[in-house]
Amino acid sequence: MSTKNIHSENYQSICVKDPIVESNNSHIPPIYATSTFSYEDLEAAFAFFRGENHIYTYSRFSNPSSAFLAQKIAELEVCGLNIEARGLLFSSGMAAISAALLSQLKEGDTILCQSVIYGAASDFIHTDLASFGIQTIDHDLKDFEDVLKVIKGNPTIKVLYLETPANPTLSCVDIEALSKIAHEYEIKVIIDNTFATSYIQQPFKLGADIVVYSSTKFMNGHGTGISGAAVTKSIDDHKKVFRILKNFGGVCSPFESFLLNNGIKTLPLRINQHQHNAQMLADYLFHHEKINKVNFLGLLSHPDYELAQRQMYGTTGMMSFEIKGGLKAGMIFQENIQFCTRTASLGTADTLITHSASTSHAVIPEEIRLKNGITPGLIRCSVGLEHIDDILKDFEQALDKI
Repeated sequence: MSTKNIHSENYQSICVKDPIVESNNSHIPPIYATSTFSYEDLEAAFAFFRGENHIYTYSRFSNPSSAFLAQKIAELEVCGLNIEARGLLFSSGMAAISAALLSQLKEGDTILCQSVIYGAASDFIHTDLASFGIQTIDHDLKDFEDVLKVIKGNPTIKVLYLETPANPTLSCVDIEALSKIAHEYEIKVIIDNTFATSYIQQPFKLGADIVVYSSTKFMNGHGTGISGAAVTKSIDDHKKVFRILKNFGGVCSPFESFLLNNGIKTLPLRINQHQHNAQMLADYLFHHEKINKVNFLGLLSHPDYELAQRQMYGTTGMMSFEIKGGLKAGMIFQENIQFCTRTASLGTADTLITHSASTSHAVIPEEIRLKNGITPGLIRCSVGLEHIDDILKDFEQALDKI
């Protein structure tokens, strides 16, 4: 997979008619900063608008900068698997998530949704989709017999939506077991794989139908751009997601595609270091007297440790931890952090911390947050690539202030 992260075998084929590529054989894919493409063949252009072929006409439909990268992401998703996949790039992770869901749902349908997911995704599902007449059933998805009972009792369920590992508790669900149950009832399985990326987890191997990403995060890896991705196994699903992308217009710009491709090239190296640093920080926090709990998949204490070992190739660079003293202690810690960065994003080269209850999950009612382990003292941490001694030193001095 590390080689595929760097080399783009589909680049020349996707851009083959570009005279710049043919004459100069550009090593790095250029930025195609154009809104339109001229019609060299009128009949081919007319056929495109009839849906009979693919040529470049308008960058809302497709652009070489995003087209080759979308397929590269799809190839990474199925690396080593005997599966064909197709990718699409979006302007953000939420654009990808909303397009994937809208592509499979209509008025009267129901989503069976993992109970703890990213706050904006939860808001979209429970508020915006509800306004379209699409209902949601939240479930922790741990008890398979109960999941089956829910599905049998609700024939309108058309999508099973998962986020594993979940934000911010790193809780995991069994993708393979749930996919088997869902497919028995012709339910599509959509998974947000942002925390893991295909380098750590390949949902298609475990039965998923559509995989979505906020590629803003670990894929880009440097906090330099906003983008999203959706990868499908079937041509039919690809066409459905593309229709939403085209009609809603949430396309990834050529420049954002360029930045994302640069980030993907170093993804394996970065993920390895993220995981190494996260393990050391988690071990430190686990034994700290001012910490109640550490959510990290590399700790035996995590309730989903064994499941993660089965369906993942690593632990990710994400964790969360609960500080003794609740909200007040959490605020003191954040106010005194110096070396690390206070911000709501994740997956960048530098270590980022955020208070989930008041940022990414602020839109979720408090009782639901508490039920899912998002307590007032919970801090999420995206562990960066700095020297671990510097990270630990900053955490130590901030915790000493509590």
